Amino acid sequence: MIKERAIETLKIEATAIENLIPRVDEEFISAVEEILHCKGRVVVTGMGKSGHVGRKIAATLASTGTPAFFLHPAEAYHGDLGMVTENDIVIAISNSGESSEIVNILPVIRRIGAKIIGMCGRKTSSLGKNSDYFINIGVEREACTLGLAPTASTTATLAMGDAIAMALMEEKKFTSADYALFHPGGALGRKLLLTVGDVMHKDEENPIVKIGATAKDALFEMTAKGLGAVSVSDENNKFVGIVTDGIIRRALEKDKNFIDEPVEHIMFKDALIIEPNKLAAAALSVMEKHKPRPVTVLPVVDKEKNIVGMIHLTDLLRQGVV
Repeated sequence: MIKERAIETLKIEATAIENLIPRVDEEFISAVEEILHCKGRVVVTGMGKSGHVGRKIAATLASTGTPAFFLHPAEAYHGDLGMVTENDIVIAISNSGESSEIVNILPVIRRIGAKIIGMCGRKTSSLGKNSDYFINIGVEREACTLGLAPTASTTATLAMGDAIAMALMEEKKFTSADYALFHPGGALGRKLLLTVGDVMHKDEENPIVKIGATAKDALFEMTAKGLGAVSVSDENNKFVGIVTDGIIRRALEKDKNFIDEPVEHIMFKDALIIEPNKLAAAALSVMEKHKPRPVTVLPVVDKEKNIVGMIHLTDLLRQGVV
């Protein structure tokens, strides 16, 4: 019985969402266009379960480029309507369209001058009749066997809210970089906002030796800075090569006397490099795609090949750029 009831619930809610498709009509398009040209913010309000869904709709709008916030209708009736301006658009949610907390604030919203988009199940309801735009989120039946707990209706409302948000996102040409800007603390934000310059080791932490220094000097510098590599520069601080701990090990296997020879005898000249303004995620991609085996360190140089830093794989992992 548990399985059957769960499956039936999902079928009912899936049907409720499918039934919304024909309701993406001219009035829906006009409502979205009204939001698109809104000079203020979108104020989402709803009571009870509709309020919970409304909070999510407001959050989705805000994170996808449409300034929005949730306004509790009961608090609105006791002073919080001062948050609403004539340039705003109010999305009022009520399945019945008769929630007293919503109906009570409609006349005040009218006086303020904000436009009203009503999301409810009946156009003939108080909310439906007092809205500038009506979006039908009504359902044939709830998944609740008692027909009491909002289930299919809240699912339909949430889906229609997503439809509005995604339509706006498309019209605004909202990009993943824009999304990351509003999510700087998330993984996407770190990937799309963090640059090599933000992560790299620079100044005293940046391991560098000049042409003419010995392999021993390079080894000491590498050990002191702890990055497993050292950049080699000419007299003008231009990048000319790199010495890694792997190069040192391989040289030791061949001839221990190399340690007193000039560093240019063992350095790798055609090394991978990256510029400081590149995304940290790009540095990770360069490291991973290097053949025949990935590398763990990249010298950072500017457009004139001046050495400005060094970035290590562990720096990227520490920042969550994965």
